[in-house]
Amino acid sequence: QVTLVESGGGSVQAGGSLKLSCKAPRLITSTFRMYEKGWYRQAPGKQRELVAAISRDDEPRYADFVKGRFTISRDNSKKTVSLQMNSLQPEDTAVYYCNLRSQDLDSWGQGTQVTVSS
Repeated sequence: QVTLVESGGGSVQAGGSLKLSCKAPRLITSTFRMYEKGWYRQAPGKQRELVAAISRDDEPRYADFVKGRFTISRDNSKKTVSLQMNSLQPEDTAVYYCNLRSQDLDSWGQGTQVTVSS
């Protein structure tokens, strides 16, 4: 329903940082504001799991394993949700997916690979 374009993935060494960005270029700003935005990840052999989300009230929530290291933010005027990832560890290696969600919609990006080497 919503086209989401992710960018910013790549390969870094342990302790490094990456910033993921997700843009909804086909939404108008007023519509983008209506959705809860989130980032999920899926590592090989594991289920997809929540990394971080930000509510319509701008309240962030984080998985315990990224608390204090990752920061989710959004820019409604630019129709973008970002995930700043610091102190990356090899266990953070996964495909990261952007998600927009409402009562009527659940849209996902194509995924962007994050690889952290030790």
